[in-house]
Amino acid sequence: MAQSLFGDPPANWVVSTLGEACAQSGGDIQTGPFGSQLHASDYVAWGIPSIMPQNLGDDTISTEGIAYIRQEDAERLSRYLVRPGDIVYSRRGDVTKRALVGKEHDGWLCGTGCLRVRFGNNQVNPRYVFYYLGHPLVRDWISRHAIGATLPNLNTSILSALPFVVPPSVEQRAIAHILGTLDDKIELNRQVNETLEALARALFKSWFVDFDPVKRNQARKRGETVQSAEALAKVDALFPDSFQDSPLGKIPRGWSVHRLDDIAHFLNGLALQKYPPDGKESLPVIKIAQLRKGNTEGADQAAADIPSEYVVEDGDVLFSWSGSLEVVIWCGGRGALNQHLFKVTSKHHPKWFYYFWTREHLPDFQAIASGKATTMGHIQRHHLSEAKVLVPPPPLLQKMGESVGPILQKIEANNLESRTLATARATLLPKLISGELRIAKIEGTSAS
Repeated sequence: MAQSLFGDPPANWVVSTLGEACAQSGGDIQTGPFGSQLHASDYVAWGIPSIMPQNLGDDTISTEGIAYIRQEDAERLSRYLVRPGDIVYSRRGDVTKRALVGKEHDGWLCGTGCLRVRFGNNQVNPRYVFYYLGHPLVRDWISRHAIGATLPNLNTSILSALPFVVPPSVEQRAIAHILGTLDDKIELNRQVNETLEALARALFKSWFVDFDPVKRNQARKRGETVQSAEALAKVDALFPDSFQDSPLGKIPRGWSVHRLDDIAHFLNGLALQKYPPDGKESLPVIKIAQLRKGNTEGADQAAADIPSEYVVEDGDVLFSWSGSLEVVIWCGGRGALNQHLFKVTSKHHPKWFYYFWTREHLPDFQAIASGKATTMGHIQRHHLSEAKVLVPPPPLLQKMGESVGPILQKIEANNLESRTLATARATLLPKLISGELRIAKIEGTSAS
């Protein structure tokens, strides 16, 4: 008989296994198609998305680099297609990676290298199951029972044997609602930030790359009619109406060309293995992995008495100069700057300015890194000097900042709010899933 991973659950909660609960509801746990059923040559440039382990991250399904199959292959492999409420697992590597299938993923393929968990009726709430599978003790159980020392593998037998606790339906829905509300707000913040970032980048490109205001001013100077909103006309009035020659070609009159490392300081991180925790206060080490995740969960620790300039705070601009190369505004909490990361600062220019200029050169830096004959491509200091930027006169730069600066501030505020919400979710999840904290008590009534 299965035993709960959390001790004795509330009296009216049922202890089972994940496989038994799936079967009793008319569902199942199954793998995606094997290689013999779907060959590399079957993938196409566009079609039905195929969910692979690399598409599972941060509890979501990422479409970045996702593979596609033909409609006829999807029909042939119809038993492997997912529907809303399914949970997709990685079958190898990080076997705790999972994602809840939403309406937008309906009919996608549970691809090779993945497992699909499905409940067949409404007795079990899929979102409750999703959160149950995120409990730290559940994740630990799955990791310990996975097969393989160097590359863990998960199969249907292991996942079916997972101890599973089923509260009454009303509590399942309430747990899913509470945790889901937090996740929904985090997702909304992410979507808002995507829009805000795109808006700010479009403004930057219009002003510093395409010189649209200057071109419109030139047209007005020639007597041409320029259709523009009043707000846009006010922006244009800040810009010159002519160009001048420069080493980069024609640039707005009065502007100047500088090196990227002239407008900002790029501080390389420390080899923090030389600063091990000393038993006193410590700092999480921010490496490229933490930069990608946006938090320091599970990070190594370093002594807190490192030089202050190597301490990272919320709002700092970080640039990974090796590997995939990324530029972010860090909102993952205080930490220590590891090697392979630059902390970007400036005494003379606003954050939005050097952040967007560094991002503007990112494709060039990535091309340089990908051309390196090393296992991990990177750029060098001289590449920062070779990257050129345009600097407008201080009054114009200040006016631009009044438009772009608040956008970045809102993005930071949203990210910090999401971090607070994620912390609340991480605190509530194990208490709710184990029955330590009952929904009825939260609502101020006695638990059944």
